[in-house]
Amino acid sequence: MRLFLQVCIFLLASEVVFAADVPKVGNGSVKRIEGFDSEFIGKRTVDIWLPDGFKKEGDYEVLYMHDGQMLFDAANTWNKQEWGVDETAGRLIKEKRIRKLIVVGVWNAGSERWKEYFPQRVLDYLEPETRKRVLKNGLESDPGADRYLKFLVYELKPFIDRELGVCPKQECTFVGGSSMGGLISIYAAAEYPRVFGGAIAMSTHLPLMVDRNGYTGKEPEAFRRYLEDRLRGERLPKLYFDYGDKTLDALYPPLQEELDKTLVTIGYRKKNWITKYFPGDDHSEQSWRNRFETPLRFMFGK
Repeated sequence: MRLFLQVCIFLLASEVVFAADVPKVGNGSVKRIEGFDSEFIGKRTVDIWLPDGFKKEGDYEVLYMHDGQMLFDAANTWNKQEWGVDETAGRLIKEKRIRKLIVVGVWNAGSERWKEYFPQRVLDYLEPETRKRVLKNGLESDPGADRYLKFLVYELKPFIDRELGVCPKQECTFVGGSSMGGLISIYAAAEYPRVFGGAIAMSTHLPLMVDRNGYTGKEPEAFRRYLEDRLRGERLPKLYFDYGDKTLDALYPPLQEELDKTLVTIGYRKKNWITKYFPGDDHSEQSWRNRFETPLRFMFGK
């Protein structure tokens, strides 16, 4: 019961969107787009981190990240924590440990967050009764992940490519997030493997559901079967997973182990996939901040 309450508190808190000033960063700069318009989803705030010395047409790579309001400035977040994306990425670029990149942080949609981050096509892998239950109790009969990905792929990415002159190629374009943001990152890479060269999924919420009235235990297996079918025969995107074992992360070790077995059957090997276990880490921005260097070096390392 205690863990269930922790789960609900975290996910509800993560839905909160605060109107805030442009984040103050210790490295580089942040440019904000207020209310980016879309025909697929509601208007969305987008924060774009540019490293020191950024120059348009500089052939920079791009990392699109979800829950964008949690990335840069703890003064403006609901729990006073942040990923410290600017500090870590900026330091690694200056040390020449990773290639040049920018980070595009897409704010979540508050109460719509779960709907947009739940891998929509996984519903097709659930038996009718389970699918009905998930739709009713978790998604309110309105899954939104496919619309959200269309916004990223067909609206936001072309804008970023055009306005900032970054490298538009698949091998230059990555996506990342944590928890449900990790799920939608993997889903994005699976649905658009010719758009995204890799996905970072930290503390991936592999149960997919949390509400005990909606979670049946069958969702993780459905997600694995979806990935097996979707990625087999494709140009495999590079994948990074990690997890801890405290608070919400306590749910993840056995589910990640099963997912790792599926990745092997698909054809993943060390060159294009890594899963890291961090004993003692919990489900928080502070934990993701502490280990963010690891996925950056895996995806962008020289």
